[in-house]
Amino acid sequence: MIQTPIKTLTLEEFLKLPETKPASEFIEGEIIQKPMPQGKHSTIQGDFVPAVNTVLKPSRIARAYPELRCTFGGRSIVPNVTVFTWERIPRDENGEVSNTFLIAPDWTIEILSPDQSQTKVVRNILHCIAHGTQMGWLIDPDEKLVFVYFANRTIAVFEEANDSLPVPHFAESFSLTLGKLFSWLNE
Repeated sequence: MIQTPIKTLTLEEFLKLPETKPASEFIEGEIIQKPMPQGKHSTIQGDFVPAVNTVLKPSRIARAYPELRCTFGGRSIVPNVTVFTWERIPRDENGEVSNTFLIAPDWTIEILSPDQSQTKVVRNILHCIAHGTQMGWLIDPDEKLVFVYFANRTIAVFEEANDSLPVPHFAESFSLTLGKLFSWLNE
């Protein structure tokens, strides 16, 4: 029996496909659909974006986006939260925020969902770091901890409620403790 090789999609072909819910990502020639967010994930994401935007957006320092497709370095990924410094937000010819973001975020935040591969999520964070992202967070709601990935590829873990979570330099006016982050699950 002769088997026909499966045609692999290019990034350009992937980007022409209809969006899926939950979002699909294009990683190393493979289409991977993200898991459907559940309660803890959605709660943290839903509170994190306005918390950042309340502090950084009015002064035009940066803006946080939930579930924004970012295509760069041969991948098209949809981090749970991305933060872009104001001057790096892609704009169209009218000066409005562009629909297409072809750059790495300045800060990427991933929230681990049950049964989600931590390895795949970490690989996306490291891909962002390799393409200029200043910092990545991996929030694990079940373990109540946050892994922070720095631009120099060092990693730190924060597990104590009073731990102040590090933020990129541009976001110094935004502060959050681990306890506050996970208190959103009780509100």
